[in-house]
Amino acid sequence: MTDRTTETEITFSHPFRLSALSHPQPAGTYRVVTDEEEIVGLSFRAFRRTATMLQIPAIEFSRGSSQIILVDPIELTAALEKDKQA
Repeated sequence: MTDRTTETEITFSHPFRLSALSHPQPAGTYRVVTDEEEIVGLSFRAFRRTATMLQIPAIEFSRGSSQIILVDPIELTAALEKDKQA
């Protein structure tokens, strides 16, 4: 079985809140790390997400230490959609 990790960046134009975070986060660009594992036994290559993590603070504010927080990918997507509509 093969595991893979991908990193992407997302940008919030407004402060946002997620249940995994104790307080609202400022607008900015954040790094998202996704871990996936290969689904074996298929006739094609496919992966299943095993973890979605958000690095805080935002990239432009990370002048020292940062944290990686495990987040719900559905909640993160909903927060991004809400941010786009605001």
